[in-house]
Amino acid sequence: MILRLSGLEALNITPEFGFAVIGERTNITGSPKFSKLILGGDFEGALAVARQQVQGGANLLDVNMDEGMIDSEAAMIRFLNLIGSEPEIARIPIVIDSSKWSVIEAGLKCVQGKAMVNSISLKNGEEEFVRQARLIRRYGAATIVMAFDEQGQADNFQRKVDVCSRAYDVLTKHADFPASDIIFDPNILTVATGLEEHRNYAVDFIEATSWIKKNLPGARVSGGVSNISFSFRGNNTVREAMHAAFLFHAIRAGLDMGIVNAGQLAVYEEIEPDLRERVEDVLLNRRDDATERLVDFAENVRAKDKTRVADEAWRAEPVEGRLKHALVKGIVDYIDADTEEARQKCKRPLDVIEGPLMAGMSVVGDLFGAGKMFLPQVVKSARVMKKAVAYLMPFMEAEKSAGAKPQGRIVMATVKGDVHDIGKNIVGVVLQCNNYDVVDLGVMVPAAKILETAKEKKADAIGLSGLITPSLDEMVHVAQEMEREGFRLPLLIGGATTSRAHTAVKIAPHYGASTVHVLDASRAVGVVNSLLNEERKPQFDKKTREEYERLRQEHAAKTNRKKLLTLEEARQNRTLIDWSSCLPAKPEFLGVRVCAPTLGDLVPFIDWSPFFHAWELRGRYPAIFDDPKVGKQARELFDDAQALLNHIVGKNLLTPRGVHAFWPANAVGDDVHVYADEERSDKTATFYFLRQQMQKPAGQFNHCLADFVSPQSAIRNPQSIQIWRRRPPRN
Repeated sequence: MILRLSGLEALNITPEFGFAVIGERTNITGSPKFSKLILGGDFEGALAVARQQVQGGANLLDVNMDEGMIDSEAAMIRFLNLIGSEPEIARIPIVIDSSKWSVIEAGLKCVQGKAMVNSISLKNGEEEFVRQARLIRRYGAATIVMAFDEQGQADNFQRKVDVCSRAYDVLTKHADFPASDIIFDPNILTVATGLEEHRNYAVDFIEATSWIKKNLPGARVSGGVSNISFSFRGNNTVREAMHAAFLFHAIRAGLDMGIVNAGQLAVYEEIEPDLRERVEDVLLNRRDDATERLVDFAENVRAKDKTRVADEAWRAEPVEGRLKHALVKGIVDYIDADTEEARQKCKRPLDVIEGPLMAGMSVVGDLFGAGKMFLPQVVKSARVMKKAVAYLMPFMEAEKSAGAKPQGRIVMATVKGDVHDIGKNIVGVVLQCNNYDVVDLGVMVPAAKILETAKEKKADAIGLSGLITPSLDEMVHVAQEMEREGFRLPLLIGGATTSRAHTAVKIAPHYGASTVHVLDASRAVGVVNSLLNEERKPQFDKKTREEYERLRQEHAAKTNRKKLLTLEEARQNRTLIDWSSCLPAKPEFLGVRVCAPTLGDLVPFIDWSPFFHAWELRGRYPAIFDDPKVGKQARELFDDAQALLNHIVGKNLLTPRGVHAFWPANAVGDDVHVYADEERSDKTATFYFLRQQMQKPAGQFNHCLADFVSPQSAIRNPQSIQIWRRRPPRN
């Protein structure tokens, strides 16, 4: 079966087509450059990013506008409309990428050709899954299906094949969805994190891909390739080698397409042999020390132009420096002796944790945030910290003032609607290594359960995690519920789509106690330690609130627009029409009619001005022919277009069809009710229209389309609404 997609040009993906590249850099959540352009309102600059992806060899273009600080629906519509005016970009199919259905549907309504949706899943149950699938088919698109269900993310081979098999049966048997329009994403997950349970992620994906291609006829397989190497962010040499090696094995297993950075794919055969061996050891889970060996190589790549310091030189530093070095490098060999030396210098064992050990972890956080450390190294640092804390525990237990309890208890959860938990799990490991008791509630956790557990477990803080944009709204809801129920525990916010700005603007105002965004796992300990330490908390909280207030003011300044009227004020200034003296014209017929004009009938109605605009020749037809700069090129282009058009008409290469309809209608406020017949007893649809709300000069109205349809009060003057009509030819 052929997967047929299209932009301005058709793209037929067959077994012979080979691997299809989905350009990833027009994704606001994955590309810092694209994100900065969109957030800054520079959509023209964002178009240049899209153009680079096409020029770099992308067969499809992934567009994602999931950002909590913008109107994602409006941004998607605006960007897709701009793409539609750029033939070089619009020639390839668009992948409408969002975790919010409203954004996906907004994109489907304005994209041309046959697009692809990224994505839908079973996480909200079969009923919603089928509803969305049927709408996608109605809009004429294909869809990526993520391997998620009500239990969460499929993270091993058996779960992947079970979820994909179930989704395939539901789509083909209950949603009448063509198998050839189904593209499964069995979840490419990050390897080399330092956690044992993540070691087989790449193998599980590759094997699941092979199973899908053998057992689910017609279905394709795709995936977000950059996820595999996230542990090594900041080291492009290693990341690109991982991508190339992963694709080499996944494509051989049947991977049809993938979201990658078009133009920056390394060639498998050209990967340096030692690096390729170490990368494949990780990807194929071939040896227990694979992650450590690849981390060592990554460090050598970064430091290849630097003189190596003698391995044991750091042992001559003061104990504080030695502890910092051990944490940054993940060295456990001397940690007991160094921790004991630090204990001898401090008044209490706890001071060692809150002093030199936390200072070392802060350095780890800074290095990770700057891309100078990798995720598995952070996990190794946490294990060094855990060993140091374990050494101190007997001394703390013996000290009555410190007691024998953990430093604090944190309830953590991935919020309702979100099934991602890998990042949260790593944060949990890091906190546990630092003598915190972590109560992990898992994924898809409702607000009520989070708060109930926090009360039951006598939590000292609550941590919320989320990867997809709808999670941001759910976090706001949790904050509101915490305020309503009188909670005063610190609230920690984390996850890929979260940010300091969103936390400050959207979440913190709803909760009176400390609300803090945690950038990544390496920062979690420092933040929690500051919030739960009675001496440090006041200053930390004060500094955070001041910073968040500054962010709110900056956001307000950026979004400051002309003053808008309230909706009621705008309605009072509606368009004035005297319906008592206005008798709308009655159409020749009511209902739906199909028309089948010839191509020759349509030619006189072509508006040529947009044609020239699409070719970046600015001007109006026919005056553009006299333009001193572009007139000559416009005439040549027009002549070429006429020759092609005459060929199409002469050979009857296209078959035009049209549908138009009239129905009786009346306005009800800002809405328009449409009826089945002139009796107006059977309402068939309602159109909901917006009203202008900007301040208008005296004598000008705040228009709404419903103003121009007779209201129900003027029922004696029935009016029909025309859904489609032909425009008269230009003179």
